[in-house]
Amino acid sequence: MTARNDTIGTIRAVRLAGPGREFLIDDEPVDLHLDGGLIADIAPTGALPARGQILEAEGAWAVPGLWDNHVHTVQWALAAERVPLHDIESAAAAARRMSDAPTLPDGRRVGTGFRDALWPDRPSLALLDAATGSTPTYLINADVHSVWLNSAALTREGFRADDGVLREEDAFEISRRLNAVDPAHSDQAVIRAGEAAAARGVTGLVDFDMAWNAEAWPRRVRAGFASHRVEFAFYPADLDRAVREGLRSGETHEEPDAPADARGLIRVGSLKVISDGSLGTRTAACSHAYPDDPGNYGMLTVPGAELVALLTAATGAGITAAVHAIGDRAVTSALDAFTVSGASGSLEHAQLVRHADLLRFARLGVIASVQPQHALDDRDFVEHHWAGQTSIGYPLSSLVAAGAELRFGSDAPVAPLDPWQALSAAVWRTDDDRASWHPEESLTVDQALSASVRTAIRPGAPADIVLTAADPRTADATTLRRMPVVATVLAGRVTHIDGAD
Repeated sequence: MTARNDTIGTIRAVRLAGPGREFLIDDEPVDLHLDGGLIADIAPTGALPARGQILEAEGAWAVPGLWDNHVHTVQWALAAERVPLHDIESAAAAARRMSDAPTLPDGRRVGTGFRDALWPDRPSLALLDAATGSTPTYLINADVHSVWLNSAALTREGFRADDGVLREEDAFEISRRLNAVDPAHSDQAVIRAGEAAAARGVTGLVDFDMAWNAEAWPRRVRAGFASHRVEFAFYPADLDRAVREGLRSGETHEEPDAPADARGLIRVGSLKVISDGSLGTRTAACSHAYPDDPGNYGMLTVPGAELVALLTAATGAGITAAVHAIGDRAVTSALDAFTVSGASGSLEHAQLVRHADLLRFARLGVIASVQPQHALDDRDFVEHHWAGQTSIGYPLSSLVAAGAELRFGSDAPVAPLDPWQALSAAVWRTDDDRASWHPEESLTVDQALSASVRTAIRPGAPADIVLTAADPRTADATTLRRMPVVATVLAGRVTHIDGAD
């Protein structure tokens, strides 16, 4: 009986459904022979003697291990302890929910996930004070670019805001403080969240937590983390420290005594720069003004010259860049900075892209790191707030046609950390009973899978493999979104098996 943490020698009778399938002449089941964390051989079922522990696939489908390329790890892990606000439809209702919310051990009440862009009323300090009194209360926007606090919370944190709402860098600072819980507590939350991610087929993620992650991840490995691979980022405030400590993108980052099952899992990622705001907070830097605020074109939070300087410094130190750019002005500015600096890396989000900028992604080798679920979560916002924009909203097919490399993520906790949701959103462009939203930007299943993985199932590749109970190539929207994961294998080791967790 195969169990979690077993090291597998053979996966027997599996059908390939993702990258690697093109090397086979038919769809008959095959055996995957693993050795040393790699795929050693692929052969028709029974053609070669099984080796080591056997994982019986019984005709299940296999795809390479899935990645989430944009996660705020601690905030995602701690979201389970916070009051959910994603279903709230007004400021008054949000204040009422927080009025009797449980108080955390640190004395705060924290809610998360509200989307106020289409609320009929606006957040106000008086409204939240009347509902929550003297208990410090914090409501985090789903996009994390704004936080609504009552007077007690503002006083505790040393901030002022006439309407109680802090935006952009002030909001990020509040999130950093809320996430700065006891490391033993947050590490256990991350370990639990990692196991949940493995249950959805995740074998790797990119961590954009707003902290010094170079210390946090080795500590989590010592505490027992071994669920998936991690590439951790850092922010401009820590760039000099990263350079001093010799961090280089892509290099393994672990201690010599790391547990055997976690060796090689943690790698240095990119410098993360947030160059504009967000759609939900109406701060994404756009060519045309927001319709209810004629003077508001959003904001470039990092001017072009400063962005060039940051990317140049990172590139000279062997560090790639990941630039947050949502509005079309920000996308152009980021691509300009990649051009001038010669940096490599990714442009995160790319939710509004000028037609003239599409081809620049491929020409510059800049990865478009996108979150397909955001298109569905934001479709009503877009119809209102970006109705006058002339650039392309939430492009996928247009980027692929232009030759850009896509990588999918969730931006968790903004959207659930579930690659199958991203896959379904990219292919079907709907997650309810409404028609597909801008179906001209939908992808094929094969294109979506390619944006969700880093490897292929072929000899010599890492043995990061996901077994599913349905064929992703023929699944409908609901089945693809809820894809039943039979097992997840990371470097030949089982991190999830159905019925064993």
